[in-house]
Amino acid sequence: RHALIPFGRQDDLGSVLEFCQTFCLDNGAFSHWKSGKGKIDFDAYLTWAESLRKHPGFDWALIPDIIDGTEQDNLDWVNKWVMSGTRAKGVPVWHMHESFEYLDYLCSNFEIVALGSSGDYKTPGTKAWWVRMNDAMKVICDEDGKPKCKLHGLRMLSTKVFTKLPLSSA
Repeated sequence: RHALIPFGRQDDLGSVLEFCQTFCLDNGAFSHWKSGKGKIDFDAYLTWAESLRKHPGFDWALIPDIIDGTEQDNLDWVNKWVMSGTRAKGVPVWHMHESFEYLDYLCSNFEIVALGSSGDYKTPGTKAWWVRMNDAMKVICDEDGKPKCKLHGLRMLSTKVFTKLPLSSA
């Protein structure tokens, strides 16, 4: 089994480390966004990810992001992660209100990219969301429909969503 451990809710960490085959780390941006708490403590999250990266089940960690932030805000956090020297595998988030150029950059430079619903596309499965996702897939996938990198769908656990997209995880 695979588990996602939220930074703000680590109470199940012991069970996950003992019983799950693999796990990934969630920075908690969605919870911060919904509750209006502001930015994630980047340094504390990075320290947490670094402390867990040697565990045999560690898979990857979502790079901190700002859901309704600007593309530059999120690129700055991606660059901060890369420049930090951490050896914890980081996964950037492309937010659906961001540019397709930025999406192409992420897919060309990272092994895994997470897709996050935001802005006018904040609700997965709506008509506008599907139109935007269809356009995103034209950037992500080659002419055979295969993604350039692995994709993780954030808040995409509905069978009406994940069965229609080339996600490796959700």
